[in-house]
Amino acid sequence: MTVYTVVDGPLGEMLLVGEVTEDGGTALVSLSLPGQKGAAVVRDGWLRAPEAFEEIAAQLADYFAGRRTGFDITYAGGGSDFQRRVWQALEEIPYGATVSYGEIARRVGSAGAGVRAVGTAIGRNPLLVVRPCHRVIGADGSLRGYAAGLERKERLLGLEGALAP
Repeated sequence: MTVYTVVDGPLGEMLLVGEVTEDGGTALVSLSLPGQKGAAVVRDGWLRAPEAFEEIAAQLADYFAGRRTGFDITYAGGGSDFQRRVWQALEEIPYGATVSYGEIARRVGSAGAGVRAVGTAIGRNPLLVVRPCHRVIGADGSLRGYAAGLERKERLLGLEGALAP
């Protein structure tokens, strides 16, 4: 069963979508922001269930308040094998750090021409904020390619202290 809720945050209303697990928990399928390219949209048959996301919402609140540097969330599967490798590499970027698209490509064994494919996989990350694609920047240090807009990417990196003053 697919469940969802909307949570207020400093980047706007976040749409959280999940699947109910066999043990009655919630596996997060999507976290999207208003105006995001490829954002999830509530569908017929989905059940609004704020209680299913209480722990996730609390972790997000702590992150935005500067009290949390990582997330302990169950994610639902999804994506191709390549996308999952790229997304795993995103999850290994430490809080407050940034890496280049080329570095992610190297980490997943797709250097060179594979940088474009890595950028596409990062752009399809359905779990903004909690799977930190905002920590990937251009090789020259510039902010590039965030599905929810560069202003939000800058705000997240500023929150984490990853931007030089």
